[in-house]
Amino acid sequence: MKKCPYCAEDIQDEAIKCKHCGEFLDGLMPPRIPSNNLPWYFRTWAIVLVLGSIGPLALPMIWWHPRLSAIWKIIITLATLALTWLMYQSMIEAMKMFKEMEKMMQGI
Repeated sequence: MKKCPYCAEDIQDEAIKCKHCGEFLDGLMPPRIPSNNLPWYFRTWAIVLVLGSIGPLALPMIWWHPRLSAIWKIIITLATLALTWLMYQSMIEAMKMFKEMEKMMQGI
């Protein structure tokens, strides 16, 4: 018998999953954390708020999130980068239009 590193209950030496807390003992999967025990910066509302306000600077919050799978982290990263690129291109176009309007106003 050995102790589970997650819940400290006695389990079989050959066990790969704890029967008490349900955690895998092989280390391949990160431990599950109940959503009410997550720090505020890993909660959905905080991530959406930060992604909406500072965009790609919030990506470390995504990559350090203990409950998101790697595929979701990649999807969110690619979507954030694509939206950031589109916003950048829109800003460049707006600046060009502003400069053209400024030249037209000076010519009048």
